[in-house]
Amino acid sequence: MIDVQLFFYFGIVLAIVGSLATAWGPGVKDPIVRTFNTEVASIGVCLILLSYNHVLALLTLVATTVVITLILFRAIIRLEEMGADV
Repeated sequence: MIDVQLFFYFGIVLAIVGSLATAWGPGVKDPIVRTFNTEVASIGVCLILLSYNHVLALLTLVATTVVITLILFRAIIRLEEMGADV
């Protein structure tokens, strides 16, 4: 059986790596890569909460995925309307 602490520590590593990738992500020109960078942090938070409660982890993953995707797509559309090279 997989140890619960493994989920917790792996989640912390993913959350930190995903946050750093998101911070440096605006230098990336591909919008799909930007979305993947935010999803890594989202999955890290989900794994941290998975060590506490399964339902809480699932709701967090769904909510963060939807919100982050909508925000990124809105930002990309707005940049394209302004004429920026995305």
